[in-house]
Order: sequence, then C-alpha cells, then structure tokens
Amino acid sequence: MAYSGMAGAPGLVGMSTPATSTTTRQVKLDKESELRIEVGMEIPLRLRLLTGTAEIFGTELPPEIWLSFPPRHKFAVFTWYGATIEMDGITETDYTADETPMVSYVNVHAVLEGRRNHAKASSSTDPDSSQGPRVIVVGPTDSGKSTLSKMLLSWAAKQGWKPTFVDLDIGQGSITIPGCIAATPIEMPIDPVEGIPLEMPLVYFFGHTTPSLNVDLYKVLVKELSQILERQFAGNAESRAAGMVINTMGWIEGVGYEEKLCSMLKDVLKNKPNVDVVKLQKSGGVVSRNTKFRQKTRSYRIREYFYGLANDLSPHSNIANFSDLFVYKIGGGPQAPRSALPIGAEPAADPTRLVLVNINRDLLHLVLAVSFAKEPDQIISSNVAGFIYITDIDIQRKKITYLAPSAGELPSRFLIVGSLTWLET
Repeated sequence: MAYSGMAGAPGLVGMSTPATSTTTRQVKLDKESELRIEVGMEIPLRLRLLTGTAEIFGTELPPEIWLSFPPRHKFAVFTWYGATIEMDGITETDYTADETPMVSYVNVHAVLEGRRNHAKASSSTDPDSSQGPRVIVVGPTDSGKSTLSKMLLSWAAKQGWKPTFVDLDIGQGSITIPGCIAATPIEMPIDPVEGIPLEMPLVYFFGHTTPSLNVDLYKVLVKELSQILERQFAGNAESRAAGMVINTMGWIEGVGYEEKLCSMLKDVLKNKPNVDVVKLQKSGGVVSRNTKFRQKTRSYRIREYFYGLANDLSPHSNIANFSDLFVYKIGGGPQAPRSALPIGAEPAADPTRLVLVNINRDLLHLVLAVSFAKEPDQIISSNVAGFIYITDIDIQRKKITYLAPSAGELPSRFLIVGSLTWLET
C-alpha cells in the first residue's frame, strides 16, 4: 500500500492565532470536519467532548471526560456527524478543516475488514486464504504514515480484531524509543494520549536513527523480526486473520519521488496475486518537521521511556562494576585478513560483526540496550529487554553508573551500544 501526498491543500476555515490565556473555549465541528491542534510548549492542554461523537486518529473520545495532552503534542479531533469540543489551556495553534482525506482512509479500512472476515472464515490449513491483510504504509517523511497506521489499527481493534503493529521507523519510534524496530499486538483502540501500550512489544535494537549507518544490519534485524512474527502467526489463527500494519521509514523526498515510488511499486508488484497498491491523499494537518525538531522529538521519546509521559515514573540510578557488564557494538572490523582475500581485493568492514567495547568515558550519555541473549553470538538474533542510560564512568574505581527504569539487577549482562545519545534535562 503506497501512501503519499497529492497536489492541492485542503480548505481551511476558522484559522486561529495562538492562544494567549487558559480560558476555556468551545469549538463546534460540522460533520466530516476536524479540529487540528498543536499544544503549547510548556503547559498541557485539557480537552473533552461535550456533544456528538468524535475521534482522535481512529479512537473515539469518551463524552464529558477531560483528557490532558502534554506540551508539544500534535493531534486532530475528527467527527463524522458533528460534535462540540471544549478546550482548556494554551495551544500553539488550533484551527478547523472541512476538507480531509478521512473518507478514503475509512474506505481502506472497510476493504481490510472484508479481507479479515474472509481469512477468518477460511480453512486454517490453507496458508494463503487464512492470512489476513498485511498493510505496508510507505511514503516520504512527514506524509502522515504513523497517523494512518494508528487509524487503521484502532478501527480494526474497535471491530474486535487484534492486528499486529510493526514499526520499522527507527528515526521516530512509535512503539518504543528511536533506534529500534518493533512489533506489538493492538488489542484496543490506541489511547490518544498514552499512545501504544508497552506490555508485549517485540523489540530489536539497531542503535542508530538512520539505516544508512549500517544498512546490512537493518536488513538483518528486519528479517529476524519477520521470522518471529511468521512463527507466531503460524500458531495463532486469530492473529493471522487480523493481519498487520507496517509503518516504514520516510526515505524519499518530494512530490516527484512520491509519484515515482507509487509507479515503481505498481510495476514491481503487478504480477503478485492479492497485492494492491493504493495511493492516498496526505492530510492537510500533517506538519513538516525540520532536523532540529526531530532531534528534540527523539529526546522527548527517550525521556518519556524513563520518566513517563507525565513525569509519573521514577527511574533508578544504579552502579555496576566494569566486570559485571559486557558492552558490544555491531559492525566494524575487517571481514577477513588480506591474506585470505583474492589478489587485489581490499578488506571491507563487516556490518554484522560483534565487537566487544572497552568501557570508558566514550559511553557517557549513550543509551544502551539490554539484550535477552544468553551468549554473545546470540545478540544479533535476540530481542531486547529494555534500555539504560549511562550517566557516569569512574575509570579509577572501574564503576559504571546508569539510569534504568527499575531497581535491581539487569535482566542480562550483555549490552548493545550504537550512536543513540541523550542529554538528560
């Protein structure tokens, strides 16, 4: 499924200037319109549904219940039949839009719903007919891929399905922190504030925020994740019929590339049975983000992992001996000595080579993954238990101080380091 933008901006009405006070105000939405909101930089925004029905990215709002959205949060409240929304707090901007691509999005959901029902009714011994839809959302950066993924997942969960969400976007991190690929079942519509639950994620640590730093490793980890999911689907008919939604990296830029991508996908997949390429319009509410903003967003995501969305978690500072931990990086070092190579060939770096790292002050302010591996040679093929943040290295005493989500010993002595940094603020 290709998801990319189209020329022509949606019509906007009711454009407002940034709020200057916390005065409670109401907004009346006509049918098939939405209220687009950017929360202020410092203070949370409270919002509730007064009349009618409305949803945020596919999840219905409960009536008369205040929801608190954290600073810098960007979202849209959409209504199919009309609604009145009440807000209390400061926004960077808020405005209503009466032209949205939501009808085309929900039409895609209807097609997927039909395919799920067909898969559920099929014989479990037929691997093709019993396989539910597998949707891959592709497109350029800032085209709304993550938002569309959430909508399709929430609408499916509302119908009683438990689709699997696969996030391959290491630059953003919709399931866990950036630098990872991950998958998790979605059993309920996604909470518009808390986001995707972290009870059962399957996470692999790439360690960087762009695949270009080690493309081969990225491919290896995607393959590992896909093999695990295939085994899970083979033993669970319900999950298999529900299918999956896959969010991808925004590796292409510009309208010309969008058109080229859609054309290329149609050409490559034209002989594949049961594969459709659907081009969808980008929502006018999608906000373009520059490099600095993306870096800040990644920092907020890492902070949220340790401290919670509302600073309601209490991470623990722990101290360990150098000898208690083994830190590895993946990639680097020659594949083979020159003597083992053909005449004239140059040794190349091995992108999947495991290298033991000396613990020194170069690890300061890096985020490391805690591997589930039992032995070092299992690290690449193993998912991770969680993450720690290095706050101090005492070379003389050979002590390492780190921040962890909870107290006690780590689940494993094997840690993975990449280039993921965070300066705690």
